[in-house]
Amino acid sequence: MDPALSWILVGLVLLGAETLLPGVFLLWVGLAALGTGVMLLLVTPPFWVTVVVFIVLLAAGIATALRLRRSAQPRPRMNTPDSGLVGRPGVLIDAGATGPRVRVGDSDWAARLPNDVAGSPAGTRVRVEGVDGTTLVVRPE
Repeated sequence: MDPALSWILVGLVLLGAETLLPGVFLLWVGLAALGTGVMLLLVTPPFWVTVVVFIVLLAAGIATALRLRRSAQPRPRMNTPDSGLVGRPGVLIDAGATGPRVRVGDSDWAARLPNDVAGSPAGTRVRVEGVDGTTLVVRPE
């Protein structure tokens, strides 16, 4: 059998197997085998060149997959302090010795107010504008 047709057949079998198995790992191997088979249809290089072409095509496919995966997935925001706090209302509570504190839902948080409203009394309604570590940045409503 012609080596070009063997590479193309292996590539098609791998692409077919990709439809049956979860993931996309066989896709890149199958596409690299198809590309190698097409190259062998056009020219007849030595065996080592064929192997190098296959490896280069495989590496290019994997690099493309990693780049697509990195750009397609946003960073998860679950369990980060700002994921559910920004925009929520709260109430200033007695500051004490540690500085202003705000109650948001059923939790008390250290708070930071803008300089122009830094002396707001306890009971003032505020809205969370951001999170700086474990300190909420709030502004009166």
